Amino acid sequence: MPASAHQQRILSAGFAGALVALALWQGGILVLLVLLAVCAMGQWEFTAMFRPGPHHKSMRITGAALGAALLLSVKFCGAQSVVWVMAGCFWLLALRFLFRYSADQEHADFTDELILMASLGYLPLMLQFALPLSTLEMALVLLSTIASDTAAYYAGTYFGKARIWPQVSPKKSWAGSIGGMAGCMAAVTAFGLELGDAPLYAWLLLGIALNIAAQMGDFFESALKRRLSIKDSGTLMPGHGGLLDRIDSLLLALPCYALCKLGFSFFN
Repeated sequence: MPASAHQQRILSAGFAGALVALALWQGGILVLLVLLAVCAMGQWEFTAMFRPGPHHKSMRITGAALGAALLLSVKFCGAQSVVWVMAGCFWLLALRFLFRYSADQEHADFTDELILMASLGYLPLMLQFALPLSTLEMALVLLSTIASDTAAYYAGTYFGKARIWPQVSPKKSWAGSIGGMAGCMAAVTAFGLELGDAPLYAWLLLGIALNIAAQMGDFFESALKRRLSIKDSGTLMPGHGGLLDRIDSLLLALPCYALCKLGFSFFN
C-alpha cells in the first residue's frame, strides 16, 4: 500500500477509534447514539451495494428507519421485543411490496424487501447484542476485532503467500489468518487477566472464538462484494473503504461474545 494511502488508513481509523472511545467513556445515551449512527450508515451501504443509484434512496431510508426502530425497541423494551419488531418489519415490508405490485405488476418483485430484511438481520439484529454489555465488555469485543484485523493485515502484508480462501477473498493469506488469531488471543488474554475475573484458559478460548467469528464476518462481507463485483462497501472511511469494511468482523463477534458469556462469567 502506498505511504499516503497507509497514512489515510491510520488517520481514519484513529478518528473512528477516538469517537468510539469517547462514547464508551461517557456511556449512556452517547453509546446508543453511536450504535444508531453505525446501524443507519451500515444499512445504507448494505442496501446501496445491491441497489446503487439515487433512485433507490427511499429504500435505503426505509431500511435505516426500521433498523433504528429495532435498536430503540431493544434499548427501551428489552431483548424480548426483537421477535415482535422483526415480525412487524416483515409485514411492513410485505405491505410495501403489495402496494408496489399493485402499481406495477410487470416489474415489481419481492427482491427489494428481501434485501431490506437481510439488512435488518445483518446490522441492527447483530448490533443490539452490544446494548446490555458493560463498558469493559464492549471495549473487549472491540479490542478483539481491532487486534484481529490489525495483526492479520500486517502478518499478511509481510509474510503472506499461500492464500487461505481465494474464491472468497483472494488477498487473505494463511499467515494473515494465523497472525490475526495470535494477535486476538494475546490482546483478549492480556485485557482479561488485567481487568476480568476468569481464569487464563477462559480468556485464551474466548480469544480463539472471537477471532474465528471476526474472520468469518470478514469473509462473509468479502463474498458479498465479490458476488456484486465491487471493491469496497462504500467510501466513508479513507484508506479502509466503507463502514461495513471496518465493522464486518464486529457484526459476528458481538453475538459470539454474547453466546460465550452464557457459559462463562468473564467480568463481575
